[in-house]
Amino acid sequence: MSKRSAQDYGRVAVLMGGWSGEREVSLNSGRAVLAALQRQGVDAHPLDLTRETARCLALDDFDRVFIVLHGECGEDGTLQGCLDMAGMPYTGTGVLGSALGMDKLACKRLWAGSNLPSAPYRLLTPGFDPEAVAEALGLPLIVKPARGGSSLGITRVDRVADLPAAFEAARLQPGQVFAEQWISGREYTVAILGNEPLPVVEIRTPGGFYDYHAKYEADDTGYVCPPPLDSSALLELQSLAIAAFATLEGCGWGRVDILQDEHGENFLIEVNTIPGMTDHSLVPKAAAQAGVDFDELCLRILDSSFECGGLR
Repeated sequence: MSKRSAQDYGRVAVLMGGWSGEREVSLNSGRAVLAALQRQGVDAHPLDLTRETARCLALDDFDRVFIVLHGECGEDGTLQGCLDMAGMPYTGTGVLGSALGMDKLACKRLWAGSNLPSAPYRLLTPGFDPEAVAEALGLPLIVKPARGGSSLGITRVDRVADLPAAFEAARLQPGQVFAEQWISGREYTVAILGNEPLPVVEIRTPGGFYDYHAKYEADDTGYVCPPPLDSSALLELQSLAIAAFATLEGCGWGRVDILQDEHGENFLIEVNTIPGMTDHSLVPKAAAQAGVDFDELCLRILDSSFECGGLR
């Protein structure tokens, strides 16, 4: 539980919106966070970041920022760098960790150097050989943009003939494009709060693919917390998540997604340094299982604006 009073936080800007493909998710998250902080007496105010407001973003009247921006220019270190230069405290991970966490390819390379597991992949560039990619990774496989969020631009590919179209769809999102081996098994996520793991959540999607629709729109996506695993398997997932988060200097809060194949081997998918905070989001679900309600969760995240400065 947060040991600070509402007055200790001063005047708080809840920064939301942005112009990435995750704008609507960010607005929903931001409104929920804003309401939670205000219910607890925090002097919190909404700021909708657009390209226009970014040109004249005025933070002189604020003491700290709660960042609820997802994707480009919110979660990728750009905003964090601007706030660092302004000397403005903010929630969560700093510039380096945010930039690394936003780029799935950078994460995979970093994890490989740290002996942490992720699925085999191939970088895709214009003129790539679909047959060679399918032979190297097998089918089905998954095509991803390196810097897209909320599963935007991600396509499962079952036929070689569909690889070029999947590549073109991924190119509409920021960053390079890569193909990754399809891991058949179970999907888990581990939320991190105060640099400690929360209970593991298993994600069950009837369609077998946790895409944008399954994340934010579907009512039949299932979440099991905790999943039916023994204590050692749960601890292994949590330990892997903490290690993955630490490699990119993550701080304060975040979420690590993991796939487990049919043999029980775990593979890191990605790190989210500013996860969603909507009613469909996974961090609030995991926190609730740990006895932390949404209002307290928001205060604990706001506490990171005091505690993560040493990593910036």
